[in-house]
Amino acid sequence: MKKNINFLQKIKKPFFVLAPMADVTDYAFRTIISKYGKPDIFWTEFVSADGLTHPLAKRKLLVNLKYNKREHPIIAQIFGANPLNIKKASELCRKLGFDGIDINMGCPDRAIEKQGAGASLIKNKELAKEIIKSAKEGAGDLPILIKTRIGYNKYDKEWLRFLLNQGIDVLTVHLRTRKEMSLVPARWELMKDIVSLRDEINKDILIIGNGDVESIEDGKKKVDWFGCDGVMLGRAIFGNPWLFSKKKPKSIKEKLNVMVEHTRFFEREFKGKKNFAVMKKHFKAYVNGFLGAKELRIKLMEASTAKEVASIVKDFTFK
Repeated sequence: MKKNINFLQKIKKPFFVLAPMADVTDYAFRTIISKYGKPDIFWTEFVSADGLTHPLAKRKLLVNLKYNKREHPIIAQIFGANPLNIKKASELCRKLGFDGIDINMGCPDRAIEKQGAGASLIKNKELAKEIIKSAKEGAGDLPILIKTRIGYNKYDKEWLRFLLNQGIDVLTVHLRTRKEMSLVPARWELMKDIVSLRDEINKDILIIGNGDVESIEDGKKKVDWFGCDGVMLGRAIFGNPWLFSKKKPKSIKEKLNVMVEHTRFFEREFKGKKNFAVMKKHFKAYVNGFLGAKELRIKLMEASTAKEVASIVKDFTFK
């Protein structure tokens, strides 16, 4: 696929992007989103760089790097603690036609941290530096992006200063510490300080804010108030592929039909590769806020095929 290497220089501000979320923003859901409400930039789910360089694991993981041409620009997000594997994974992503490489340095999952990756890199600047250098070597002329948190146990301005001095193109900041997880409100009041720090170091680096953004309208307010260049939305996309569009579903029936479309596409693409149960978190999100939603959700939780889901929805909508 044709790459658009300079898309970041041309992107209109403010811009609104889709967060990478494991077992949520997969190829199936992104395809539905690209049809009903495309963001300014897509991200893949995060993928293990170690796995992408292992012959057996690679075959299973490549499904997480599948995308369609409507998703451009799309960023491949990888994680890992082995600089050589980061380089090789970045090379692979470049060959696959991605528009940029994002390195996750903020995931608080303990299994990821035990590998020395994710949020643990906040405490290991030397390794983080090597990883960024290796990603650049593998990515060639593609932009390098970093997604991180404001610190590990507390707001760590020196961590952000360090990252901004590594010659990256974009810094996405989840406005919570690793310790805070998602248990407290995102600390958007810190964004002005982060933007000022960026301006001091390199105004060409784009800053994306992430955390508790409820809608595009909410995102626009946060840009106006705090001065970042873009906003990343995550949980707001659940059950709402229209999030980035001005169009909204006209009826409950239309929303449920899109859920069925999503389910069929998931099954077609991932049968034998991903557990059908992954769709159940989507069912909970699509089916809420209307009369009979609870009863419908209960039935959907028992479904194990797209055909069953379609039949349950048909029975519900024709009552």
